[in-house]
Amino acid sequence: MNEWVIPEDGMYINKDTILKPGVYYLPNGILIDADRVTLDGNGAVIIGKGFQGRGVSISQKTGVTVKNLHIEHYYHGIWVNASANIRVLNNRIACTSEVAGPDVFLDVWLDRNAAYGGAIFLGGVIDSFVLDNDVQHQQNGIMLYGCNTNEVTHNNASFNSGYGILLYESSLNTIHANTADFCCRIYHYEAGGEKYHIGADAAALVMMCSSSKNIITHNRLRGGGDGVFLGGFHKDNIKVPCNDNVFENNDGSNSPNIAFEATFSQRNFFRNNKADNCNYGFWLGYSSATTVTGNTIRNNRTAGIAIEQGYGNSITANQFERNREGVQLWAQAQPAFTAYFPECAESFDTIISDNAFTRHDAAVHIWTEKGMGNSTARRCHHFTLTKNTISDNRVGITLERVRASVIQNNRIVDNTEAGIKMVGCQDVNVGANEMEKAATRT
Repeated sequence: MNEWVIPEDGMYINKDTILKPGVYYLPNGILIDADRVTLDGNGAVIIGKGFQGRGVSISQKTGVTVKNLHIEHYYHGIWVNASANIRVLNNRIACTSEVAGPDVFLDVWLDRNAAYGGAIFLGGVIDSFVLDNDVQHQQNGIMLYGCNTNEVTHNNASFNSGYGILLYESSLNTIHANTADFCCRIYHYEAGGEKYHIGADAAALVMMCSSSKNIITHNRLRGGGDGVFLGGFHKDNIKVPCNDNVFENNDGSNSPNIAFEATFSQRNFFRNNKADNCNYGFWLGYSSATTVTGNTIRNNRTAGIAIEQGYGNSITANQFERNREGVQLWAQAQPAFTAYFPECAESFDTIISDNAFTRHDAAVHIWTEKGMGNSTARRCHHFTLTKNTISDNRVGITLERVRASVIQNNRIVDNTEAGIKMVGCQDVNVGANEMEKAATRT
């Protein structure tokens, strides 16, 4: 049996080590200095000074395991750089560095060299596991910068004021069965009177700057500033899409803002997620080839799914209930980003099929903002609505200044004002629908 070791400040670990249980003040933390060693905290608590430094540091190592350690009051609890086959298991990390209180709106574009504090920081790490850690009650839980082919599983990153889990320039990772509930903050500002922004870019899961081909499954991401915040266009006007990610069986409900946000990116896939009780269930502006299928989307204040300037998207087999509007698709009169995304100058070529819509102001609302020019310049076009059940809404489908679209083989019944309402539309093929009220054209 290995002997227990009393940790010393700034000590180097170069062989398997089990710490003696106790509380230790280590301002300079512990450094791992060899490959293929295990540091077993054995329940020991190490405490830093003034939220500075690192509790455990690992750089350019392989095969290292850190487990069963309690870490507090550092800038980063566990810091891993340029390493492979690392295992971070069953640690409890709390009270790491946080930015000042409610007067700070978070900057999601900070790179690894300027990263916020947090419990677990991985930079340039591959083929590693972060498993069963408790990283609640600080600003940030688990942060991956430039990390590929890792697994982040069964961690609890709840009640953080920034990010539960962050992926930045990180691809091919698996994020599975984590809990990151209530990751939110309040930003106080004064502009025409005292105001507050609830969220301030905090989120349960943040994915930025070319984080692609990740698999995100069975996570609880509830009550965050957003549930998921995925962004593919840098604040310095650089295209950095986060493409080909799979989101399945996650719960992003109860956000004051958005359950699942994925913008300026392509081919993301959302299946069997829950997006209830938010402002928007899904916000997918400037997205293309995105699939949203089999999700439950209920009780959202503005819309279940909203896509401005999107194209080639598919919305199928979802359950929409009691959102103000079920699906919103539109083109702006003056799109903000078409100098960088000319392919998104129009909103077009989206399929809406096999969904169920009940109890909305409008189940589906597609429109071109006024001011887009003459009738030949309409920019909402080529939408297909088929095999949907649309019942017990005020209006089933509302189209405004839309052209070259199809509404066929839907069941559109028991909507109080109109089944289909069209304003200023051209070449819309309406046929073979089961309806109790005829379409309204003005």
